[in-house]
Amino acid sequence: MNTFLLTSPPLARARDVQFTDVALVVHLEDGREITTPFSWFPRLRDATPDQRSNWRFIGPGTGIHWPDIDEDISVSGLLGLDD
Repeated sequence: MNTFLLTSPPLARARDVQFTDVALVVHLEDGREITTPFSWFPRLRDATPDQRSNWRFIGPGTGIHWPDIDEDISVSGLLGLDD
C-alpha cells in the first residue's frame, strides 16, 4: 500500500523590495524574484516615490506594508498561493 503525505510548502519570505518605473520587484530569500506591475496595486501605482520607499516587512518577510498608503501585500499572494 502506498502512502501519500501532504505537506505544506515552506513559506516564501522576502529579503528586499525594489521598484522600477512601472513595477514592484520583490526579492525572495530562496533567490527568486517576483516582478509585478503597479497596475495590479492601484495604491502603489498612485503613490509618490517617497511613499513607495517607506515600506516594512510584515512578520519575518511574509508580507510587505506601506504605512503611508495603508497597503499590505503578502508574498504568498504574489506567488498565487492565497486562495
